[in-house]
Amino acid sequence: MSLFEKWQQLADNCNSEQEELEFWKDYLKKEASIYEEILDKKIEVIEGKISDLAASHGVSEEYFMGFLDGISESLKNEIKLEDLEADSEIKIEIDFEKLYYNMVAVEAHWLYNLDGWNNILSEERRKEIQREYKSSKTIVKENKIGRNEPCPCGSGKKYKKCCGK
Repeated sequence: MSLFEKWQQLADNCNSEQEELEFWKDYLKKEASIYEEILDKKIEVIEGKISDLAASHGVSEEYFMGFLDGISESLKNEIKLEDLEADSEIKIEIDFEKLYYNMVAVEAHWLYNLDGWNNILSEERRKEIQREYKSSKTIVKENKIGRNEPCPCGSGKKYKKCCGK
């Protein structure tokens, strides 16, 4: 079983709602500590063996795989999570603007409000990214053609007698 499958099994196989809440509470706390270190030290490239990286952050290999799963869409380079094992060497380059955008998109306020962001992105840029996200979710209705208006095809007939039939 790959490390990614072990992570998915760990995340999906809680016996009760209480157990699931405890699991995610524990995981999210550890994930936040990894992000705190990355942001505080401005680490743009993470490289090494997964087992060593997990140990250096004080988390299990499965939890570190969960971190990689979460950050995978915010990287400059693509990684194939399914192929990774504990002894796999990785090198990931973080795109901080994309990471911040994705944190806003999943409403991970405990991550996008970390103090470390102050040293990486200006407050103005962070607000701009938040506005970009909000505007990407805004639905704009196009003007609807009325039944009695001239048909846009140029026939000169009313819409209801032409293309609106």
